[in-house]
Amino acid sequence: MSIKVHIIKDFPGFSLKVDFESDAKNIALLGPSGSGKSLTLKCIAGIIKPDCGYIELNGRVLFDSENHINLAPQKRKVGYLFQSYALFPNMSVKNNILMGLHSNKDKEEKLKILNHFVKLLNIEEILDNYPHEISGGQAQRVALARILVSDPEILLLDEPFSALDAFLRNKLQMELKGLLKKYNKQTILVSHDRDEAYLLSNEIVLVDAGTTIVQKDTKELFKDPIYLKAAILSGCKNFSKIEVIDEHKIHVVDWGFDLKFKKSISSDIKYIGIRAHYFSKDKLDISEEIEVMDITEETFNNLVRFRFKNQDKTSDLVYWKVDKDIKVDEKTKKIYFNLNDILLLKWSYIFKQEKTLRSFFDWLFFKVFYFVRDIVSHMRIDVLFFVVNRENLCCDRYSDFFRRIPTSLKSDWWIEIR
Repeated sequence: MSIKVHIIKDFPGFSLKVDFESDAKNIALLGPSGSGKSLTLKCIAGIIKPDCGYIELNGRVLFDSENHINLAPQKRKVGYLFQSYALFPNMSVKNNILMGLHSNKDKEEKLKILNHFVKLLNIEEILDNYPHEISGGQAQRVALARILVSDPEILLLDEPFSALDAFLRNKLQMELKGLLKKYNKQTILVSHDRDEAYLLSNEIVLVDAGTTIVQKDTKELFKDPIYLKAAILSGCKNFSKIEVIDEHKIHVVDWGFDLKFKKSISSDIKYIGIRAHYFSKDKLDISEEIEVMDITEETFNNLVRFRFKNQDKTSDLVYWKVDKDIKVDEKTKKIYFNLNDILLLKWSYIFKQEKTLRSFFDWLFFKVFYFVRDIVSHMRIDVLFFVVNRENLCCDRYSDFFRRIPTSLKSDWWIEIR
């Protein structure tokens, strides 16, 4: 099982530039609301057509702008679970599920497949009910059954728990985790909840402002998110700018102290981060004096906000999550943490685009092109545009011209205005 997605889609005021490949079984697209996660699923499913790029599923090309390939949604063998579940209100649960088998004319085989997934999802008792007569959790399982009976090659889950209360959400997350263990095909989950992504995936692709930031094994991502933005999206709250003093020593600018590491520190490390639960009252590698500013009681923890002794007064307070059985008050003057728990973070991630956008200049060129296109469209000037630094990156309208460009020249930009 494998999927390759290298696409660009320009919307008014928003550009989608997604770039990842994976053979992981359970993938999560994690990012804030409005970052382009659901749009990415719609491009994979064929609901939205990218401006240019390439999508491949298990060796089958679903979309290739250069070669004019764009399979219809029904030919992609993609199962898409919408946020609303999209059940037919005038059909029983049984008939809703059978809609996924409408192309199968063998009645006995249809019933056999139906019974298999009905038992798998534990919905035997509601087959004769209608959507308005079942719970939200049952509706989700019915929608999943309708998808699974069609035997898709990949399952796309578009924030399936967003409309549920916390208790039901946790219950269904565990049920889905069990189902995904039995389901031996690839899934992509869209979520803005890091805990949900951690629970249901073994690989995460972080997306922000329409751009993929980083792609890593789930546990490795939380251990080493690489980039500042990735660390923020993974839930880290404490950051400081740094200055690299030498190969092993840094000055923590906002917090006012130095740190010395055994390993070499790369010159492109611009920030450090420390997760709120990494601090301790017990003696660890590093100790620093602090001033506790306030303490907030949460459901199962206390949230302590403090400043380091020499911290810049204009910088943000530092967060510390403490178990309620550990005594922390305004008299607490010292805190400890391990060097290994410090996140060493780079600032920029734009240069990490591997396939679709080779560099910041590729991205800039797209922005300039769409700006020029909007102007010259009012002047009745036909602008021919291509990005030819990658053979697979080319908008459909210009594919024929693109193929006539000699291979030796495909590292250049070409613009023709006539």
